[in-house]
Amino acid sequence: MLRVDIHKRLGTFRLESQFWAGNETLALLGASGCGKSVTLKCIAGILRPDEGRIELDGQVLFDSAAKIDLPPQRRNVGYLFQQYALFPNMTVAQNIAVAAKDKAGRDAIVAEKLRQFHLEDVAMKRPAALSGGQQQRTALARILTSQPRAILLDEPFSALDSYLKYQLELELSKTLSAFSGTVLWVTHDRGEAWRNCRRVCVMDDGKSQPVQTLEALFQAPGTESAARLSGCKNFAAAKPSGESVLLPEWGLTLACNRAVPSETAVAGIRSHRIRFAAQGEENAFSCVVVKVIDDVFGSIVLLRPVNAAQDAPLLRIELDKAAWAAHEEEKTVTVAVRPEDILLLQKS
Repeated sequence: MLRVDIHKRLGTFRLESQFWAGNETLALLGASGCGKSVTLKCIAGILRPDEGRIELDGQVLFDSAAKIDLPPQRRNVGYLFQQYALFPNMTVAQNIAVAAKDKAGRDAIVAEKLRQFHLEDVAMKRPAALSGGQQQRTALARILTSQPRAILLDEPFSALDSYLKYQLELELSKTLSAFSGTVLWVTHDRGEAWRNCRRVCVMDDGKSQPVQTLEALFQAPGTESAARLSGCKNFAAAKPSGESVLLPEWGLTLACNRAVPSETAVAGIRSHRIRFAAQGEENAFSCVVVKVIDDVFGSIVLLRPVNAAQDAPLLRIELDKAAWAAHEEEKTVTVAVRPEDILLLQKS
């Protein structure tokens, strides 16, 4: 169990990070500069929080009130940096060996990790001669050799091309499945979080939001920032009205078929949840076609509801090319969104 409740100020930036994680892979999801990496560095002991407490498996790593601040080497935390931080003048085998706690059995441990991570053929090479995948496997082997109680992954694929990222993600997921401690997986990629984590802590502008399942994040993100991180692309200012929501910018009133919370300030609609409809259907409305973008495998269509203000945000729909082909000659289309697909959001 990892418990984090810390505050840290860096210039004008203020971090307020609070969450817990068990023996699981927990995603820290957020945009660049939101405080994800700062949180990891505080847990690892690289940065010192201004106040708060960090506890791992019952051991206090940091407590400002009790004046406890264990050095990084005593925290039993493995940190996979974005650039892996391998020792450039050491071979793969030497990089792994430095992490072995059992010096007497070090050779056997290194041999085991070389086999486990398929690094035997590059054991005598230095990092500069390795591919990105080999560097990452070496870094992971070194981390696991140190027998950590928690592993911190700081955007592990940010420097890789898409194909290599896909291959390494599969390898990393397999490796972590055999790890019995806590893993924090920092990412800004919602798909990466979905594929590898069951729960997520969204971070926005230095503040952590309550931990929730990935399913809950996509179904009911709660805040505008969380909805953006989950991939929602359509937002409009909203006013509650019983079981409906008023969208003044678009000149629309849409039924939600549930009580709209009084704190609702924004409505979100996912671009793949908007469908073509006939006039008179529930939540159907007419839109002017503003622009069509031909994407690799589909079409992105930008619409303006006919009663929308001229400076209102455009409505984006995404669909396969065949579906758009049936409407591509139309200047005005009628679309609809199901009541249950309207995201009722608070301002972040």
